[in-house]
Amino acid sequence: MRRIRSVLLVGAVVWGTVSGGPAAAVERDGERDGGAGTPSASVAAGRTAGLGWSGKDSGSTARFRGLSAVSRSAAWVAGSGGTVLRTGDGGRSWHDVSPPGADGLELRDVETFGTRGAVVLAIGEGEDSRVFRTADGGAHWQETFRNADPAAFYNCVTFFDRRNGLIVGDPVDGRFRVLATRDGGRHWRLLPPDGMPAARPGEANFAASGQCLTSAGGRHAWFATGGADSSRVFRTSDRGRHWQAVETPVPAAEPARGVFGLAFRDPRHGLAVGGDYRPGARSPRASAVTGSSGTNWQESTRPVPGYRSGVVWLPHSRRAALAVGPTGSDLTLDGGRTWRTFGSGSYDTVDCAPDFGCWAAGEQGRVARLRTARG
Repeated sequence: MRRIRSVLLVGAVVWGTVSGGPAAAVERDGERDGGAGTPSASVAAGRTAGLGWSGKDSGSTARFRGLSAVSRSAAWVAGSGGTVLRTGDGGRSWHDVSPPGADGLELRDVETFGTRGAVVLAIGEGEDSRVFRTADGGAHWQETFRNADPAAFYNCVTFFDRRNGLIVGDPVDGRFRVLATRDGGRHWRLLPPDGMPAARPGEANFAASGQCLTSAGGRHAWFATGGADSSRVFRTSDRGRHWQAVETPVPAAEPARGVFGLAFRDPRHGLAVGGDYRPGARSPRASAVTGSSGTNWQESTRPVPGYRSGVVWLPHSRRAALAVGPTGSDLTLDGGRTWRTFGSGSYDTVDCAPDFGCWAAGEQGRVARLRTARG
């Protein structure tokens, strides 16, 4: 009962802030802001004035593109140099639990099961694509997959539950590759390619945030693409055996453009963000929404203002979500139709736990937790 009351209190703070009405309480935990995306920076509307990122000193200079929010107290990050860190005290201290032998690998995605279990994906050509698994908080790791195909390159991982998961990789022989597990990541198998639509010339995933692949509802999953003449989202309703591909309004037609991040709050309602990741490049129409399981996508009427690589629904919400990128963070209160900026700090990925613990991570060891206060 005490935990339930705590979750309700934090939820009241969040909703009191983003709804523009009086908050039921104000978070006052003495945390520093870290100078990245303060509530007063880039405030676009009164409804975002109480939001900001509270910076946490990770003690690392790695670039964290993999992130899993367990709770307001616990989170895992994975990044460059084979680095994996976890916290259990709200970010006040971080434990280096990097897998042995991962030095030099790019760890771009981490999926967790409570505070002890985790699966981490390393990306790259050939043997650089690997999977590591721990069941004891990172004290011990097992390498459960190493790619033996020099033409393959794996990008993102998702889990439907504690046992069933997928990994997506760039096309080989004209079709995207998908690995599947039925035992929590202990073993992986390559799914047959006959259920996968043909890839277009130049089409690929973006391993920028661990969010090019996502799942919802136990059997539905989606992955995003770019680099071809148009961006697409592929969808499955049978855990990866068969896929359908649908174009999105997010511009592509360049190797650096397309959809980078996806988030679904249920099997029907989803968000897509992306753009052009090159510094200084324009990213118009960089967000889209679907209410039909991804069978069609509509451009946001007020899209995110620039390239965004990460997106997440706020817990227990049907309309509110966050997006992050190198030039700022944004909030939507209408299911992705309109976005407003609330911070200018640089983050690559974002994730939220059910107790309203929302975390972001990015370059130079940057990790932060969402802070709410009355505007």
